[in-house]
Amino acid sequence: MAELALLGVPMDLGAGRRGVDMGPSALRLARLADTLEPLGHRVRDLGNLEVPVPESVADGVGAAAGGARFAPAIAAICALLADTVAGLPEATVPVVLGGDHALSLGSVAGAVRRRPRRRTGVLWIDAHADLNTPASSPSGNVHGMPLAHLLGHGDAALRSATGIAGPAIATTDVALIGLRSVDAGERAFIRAHDLRAFSMSDVDRLGIAAVTAAALEALAHVEDLHVSFDADVLDPAVAPGVGTPVPGGLGYREAHLLMELLAASGRVASVDLVEVNPILDHGNRTAGVVAELTASLFGRTIL
Repeated sequence: MAELALLGVPMDLGAGRRGVDMGPSALRLARLADTLEPLGHRVRDLGNLEVPVPESVADGVGAAAGGARFAPAIAAICALLADTVAGLPEATVPVVLGGDHALSLGSVAGAVRRRPRRRTGVLWIDAHADLNTPASSPSGNVHGMPLAHLLGHGDAALRSATGIAGPAIATTDVALIGLRSVDAGERAFIRAHDLRAFSMSDVDRLGIAAVTAAALEALAHVEDLHVSFDADVLDPAVAPGVGTPVPGGLGYREAHLLMELLAASGRVASVDLVEVNPILDHGNRTAGVVAELTASLFGRTIL
């Protein structure tokens, strides 16, 4: 049993399509808190951080490659998020509701700062690697860049939003699961830094249980796990309400087994739930699936 703190970040500044700013509301509407409380957890909803809409913010670089759209505004929001998460009691488990994946720049940094006596590793569960920098990004959308900046690369303002001198996390403390849409620059980054990355090809060949075991083994040296879960890791047939759907993702039972195995590790200390886009969904189906998966992550089992 744990105290879970829900914190919404209704941000779509980092995304290429509008709508993920409504993700926190969609997850609440899917009765996320009511799904978690019967498991014995105490759930507190801290509300939402205040986030400006894109129309009120100058993006700085437009849509051209070679920049980071809305970088100053995103950096300010992520700095606030990092401070908010870092200020939570060590025994509390933050569950950050997105919002686009750029917010993880703040949530991961806050998780690292919150429990400084324990080493935090990151499980990046996503169809995309999010390892672009402003120089390599084809779009300039920051939701494709947060992991690179957490690792100490890219835009100085975005890196400084972590509140941590140097990289917020080490390359040895990251594992990626579910990749199936990776840019050339990201592929080169993974190889150059020897990141532990498991694609859907690995899931197809080995099975999700073996892949999860290998990822946990790669992070066996860390005490805490931050689970950054992007809804687009799921197959669009399971979760249609995402901004960047890619065919061939995790199936419903594969995703639940992944979460059940992470729960069994006993090391999950913080979580992101990002990229739920109700504008593109059918009857809030995607938020409902993500709420169910979160219950599995926090201990719900079949028997």
